[in-house]
Amino acid sequence: MPATILIDADACPVKDEIYRVAERHSAHVRVVSNDIFRVPVSERIKRVVVSDGFDAADDWIADNASPSTVVITADILLAERCLKEGAQVLAHNGKPFDAASIGGAVATRAIMADLRAGMDGIGGGPPPFSKTDRSRFLQALDKVLTAMARKG
Repeated sequence: MPATILIDADACPVKDEIYRVAERHSAHVRVVSNDIFRVPVSERIKRVVVSDGFDAADDWIADNASPSTVVITADILLAERCLKEGAQVLAHNGKPFDAASIGGAVATRAIMADLRAGMDGIGGGPPPFSKTDRSRFLQALDKVLTAMARKG
């Protein structure tokens, strides 16, 4: 059975790359968002538009995560939920979330939220998305799908 890639699509900068890698691996793709995105015409790629309710896209993704899915998200709390369901999880920059790293990522997220709250509007954000991030993501997704196919 081919893998299914679930994309937390509202802020995903690598959707086109996902479509290309998924095609090579005959993987299915679900583009999950609160908004309508244009997706390639393919029987393997489906758009899933959820309500604009708080965490509606995250809830759909977590409810559909399984050991045969790869979840693409930058949302650390969603990554944690999906890992509990046995899914493989990658950030948009190719960084994998796994059982060994998710606890530290959740703790760092909480600390940063506290720091930002105390800075009274001063803050940054993640660094700009780079060509290196895109390349790292492509390699990581290909590696995950290849490993899943070998197990499969």
